[in-house]
Amino acid sequence: MGQTIRNELISVLVQNQPHYLSGEEISRKVGCSRAAIWKHIEELRQQGYEIEAQPRNGYRLVYRPDRVAPEELSPHLQTKSFGRHLRYEYSTPSTQILAHQWAREGAPEGAVVIAEEQVEGRGRMGRLWHSPPQTGIWMSLILRPPISLPEASQLTLLASVGVHRGIERVTGLPVQIKWPNDLMIQGKKVCGILTELRGEQDRIHYIIVGIGINVNTTGDHWPTELRSIATSLAIELGGTIHRATLIAAILEELEDFYQNYLQYGFPAIQKKWEQAAGMLGKTITAHTHQVAITGVAECLNEHGALLIRTERGMVPVYSADIDWH
Repeated sequence: MGQTIRNELISVLVQNQPHYLSGEEISRKVGCSRAAIWKHIEELRQQGYEIEAQPRNGYRLVYRPDRVAPEELSPHLQTKSFGRHLRYEYSTPSTQILAHQWAREGAPEGAVVIAEEQVEGRGRMGRLWHSPPQTGIWMSLILRPPISLPEASQLTLLASVGVHRGIERVTGLPVQIKWPNDLMIQGKKVCGILTELRGEQDRIHYIIVGIGINVNTTGDHWPTELRSIATSLAIELGGTIHRATLIAAILEELEDFYQNYLQYGFPAIQKKWEQAAGMLGKTITAHTHQVAITGVAECLNEHGALLIRTERGMVPVYSADIDWH
């Protein structure tokens, strides 16, 4: 109950910025007593919010900390289900681990686990994902799609399209997709997507889409070996980004693409992915578990595999690390 009131309170103050709003008006909008409003404002101040109070004018929001807590996301979220059930942690080993636990407990589709910091974040093939506190977006989305196991890999491509669209919408930056799960700016990685599923035979129980985005990260946050291959939205934009606003935009785009996918199938996602890919038409080398395949990246097939034109013909690749030439 207290969390719900705080969500409403912040929403009212944000919508009214930069003007004052009387305690009586806030009380009416939020639905609790003026004494309760004062108590919640004090709690918000302790969390880093600067809320100015004047006897005749009431309250106004002067400064809000860059947090990804529910009360910060709620005022921006326009989705039907994505992000409507939210678990927030300041620090966690991995949002993927928490999302798996929650999904097994029956979390609804669209539920999101989000954290300010991951201390054991990981990407594909178990690689470490560096997640400094309060600088990025580290979240995991729970899906329960009525699709077959072979189709599950299409969700990674769908996620990359949705995140790509959300980032471009908020920042205007020229983001490109690198198959299958990376988003790049000027050849440097800014986002990774990790899709994991649980199912049996031909039935999917749930899919977890893990999303890690370097938002306000600076070079000082990274180990030396990452500085030449990683970037952040803030570095490329030359200014910081309000993370809650970006998360809301990404969840809206993801929900929209997901609903279109369930209704119309993979072709619409395939076309959007190919439009955003930075590697099509270029010579690449795909390192699979068995071999290295060099050729020209042509397009996706109907299953989501990357088609590479080689001297021996067209080769579909379903899982690989990609090098551009």
